Amino acid sequence: MNIILSGASSGVGFEAVIELIGNQHHQIIALARSEEKLNKLQEIAFALNPGCKLHVLKFDIAHDDYENTLIPYVKERLGTVDVLINNAGSLINKSFMQTTQLDFVEMLQNNLLGHINMIQHLAPLMPPKSHILNIGSMGGFQGSVKFPGLAAYSASKAALHTLTECLAIEFADKQIAVNCLALGSAQTEMLEKAFPDYQSPVLAFEMGKYIADFALSGHKFFNGKIIPVAHTTP
Repeated sequence: MNIILSGASSGVGFEAVIELIGNQHHQIIALARSEEKLNKLQEIAFALNPGCKLHVLKFDIAHDDYENTLIPYVKERLGTVDVLINNAGSLINKSFMQTTQLDFVEMLQNNLLGHINMIQHLAPLMPPKSHILNIGSMGGFQGSVKFPGLAAYSASKAALHTLTECLAIEFADKQIAVNCLALGSAQTEMLEKAFPDYQSPVLAFEMGKYIADFALSGHKFFNGKIIPVAHTTP
């Protein structure tokens, strides 16, 4: 399969790529804002599987140039895209009364609008029976326990969840499935930065493996679904 994953430089995105490169038949483009971390990812991937087909590209999904950078890169290396994993994102932990309009804009850009950019530009390259997998959060899952300080983050993820449901209908005639995994906590750099005293029961590599497996086969069973992936009950 031809696979594109954003937010690949660390956390569950990094681990999902490590899982995916184990299959020689996959061609993968990993995107992130940190060129240094992407190079490290590629170094580790080639050490684990010297024959893997992994391409890395420094690219900001919210602000960089799609028409002159990403699309030519994808067309040259993959041609078509079977799986798009929209994993990039960021988190602000700040009380609602201290959260500024710019904080909300940042969350919407990184957790929603960047993925809209990705989908609008890459969907034309996706053949029938392909899969768009958005990575959401239990913070934006209706009925789940909410936490103080995450209003902007959770609202942006809730918007991504609803977008998933809408696009599953819009892309039905193209036979492109669209799903979303609403992740609970996993022990990642982003979690440690936002909640330094919290220890997740799920390791990043475990969640990364789950994401990779679902991206490859989940669309055979689901479409337009927001699936909670967490130990706790919503």
